[in-house]
Amino acid sequence: MAFRSVFDASTIRTEFENAGIKPHFIPLIWKYVIQNPNCEWDQVPSLPSAAYPLLKSKFKPFTSALDSVIESTDQVTTKLLIKLQNGAFVEAVIMRYDTRMGKCGGEPRGGGPRSTLCISSQVGCKMGCKFCATGSMGFKSNLSSGEIVEQLVHASALSPIRNVVFMGMGEPLNNYAALVEAIRVMTAFPFQLSPKKITVSTVGIIHAINKLHGDMPQLNLAVSLHAPVQDVRCQIMPAARAFPLERLMDSLREYQRISQQKIFIEYIMLDGVNDEEQHAHQLARLLETFNVVVNLIPFNPIGTLSHFRTSSDERVTRFQKILRSTYNIRTTVRKQMGQDISGACGQLVVNLPDKRSSQNAALLTDIEDLNL
Repeated sequence: MAFRSVFDASTIRTEFENAGIKPHFIPLIWKYVIQNPNCEWDQVPSLPSAAYPLLKSKFKPFTSALDSVIESTDQVTTKLLIKLQNGAFVEAVIMRYDTRMGKCGGEPRGGGPRSTLCISSQVGCKMGCKFCATGSMGFKSNLSSGEIVEQLVHASALSPIRNVVFMGMGEPLNNYAALVEAIRVMTAFPFQLSPKKITVSTVGIIHAINKLHGDMPQLNLAVSLHAPVQDVRCQIMPAARAFPLERLMDSLREYQRISQQKIFIEYIMLDGVNDEEQHAHQLARLLETFNVVVNLIPFNPIGTLSHFRTSSDERVTRFQKILRSTYNIRTTVRKQMGQDISGACGQLVVNLPDKRSSQNAALLTDIEDLNL
């Protein structure tokens, strides 16, 4: 029998309730495991006697293990290769920021160092985006909620995590139930992350977007749009055929009406594909009735897996200027981090045993900086 992660909240809660054990002990177990990652169950103090044999027979403190830690030469990005119980691997990326760098509203920023964790939700991905190496793996499996949470636990042992972004391997909304359960654990004791510091990125799974705010209020939503018209979007994102742009925008409009929150629009800059001036004007007209922040993402090379080229700095700047100056749409350019360790956006893919590379995590000027 495969053991379950103790961080699989619904499973352990059900087992405890069936055994007559009060569920309020569960967060205390989580806290002890986080502080004592190599513990045995009989070392956890002050549990009802019935809890110990139940834990020993059905749960592990961790069902995943930190296989390797790879540091980038940028000295702020760390990639974690995590081995799951079934032998598969996923990756997570820690990105460190200093909020005192730069200015906000003309004034020096307050705060100090913080870390953002980019988390995977699946092994591989079925979306098949042609600019993303993860898609080359195909879809292998969904992660359980516990396997998702364990990425946060592994990363927290290396750096205090304040922000979480679901921009790693997989399409988070295709693993909806586990995603929501994992976030509920992350926002409860002992993790206590603010939902405002958690961002879920999606290619646009319409039926899941329609449910998301009701299940996860205050969460940040990021949409991988990447093209302002349906035909270009389908060329670079085959899954877009199932989610027509007009229907997606209607869904986002309703999401924003209900949530009253800004939506983050991710837009990868591909030379000669979607980075011309006409595309900037089309994108602006598509978004002009929304409260959005557009994040322009320089394309990260993924070797022979893609024929795309990175847009020139001049094209990116011109694109940004049109959105900002002509249409007054808030627009940032994503800061690239971890490219040398294949930990940048679009680069997460696991190839074993011959080599371990990865692909799909950098962030922007940090997404939290946009929540002002």
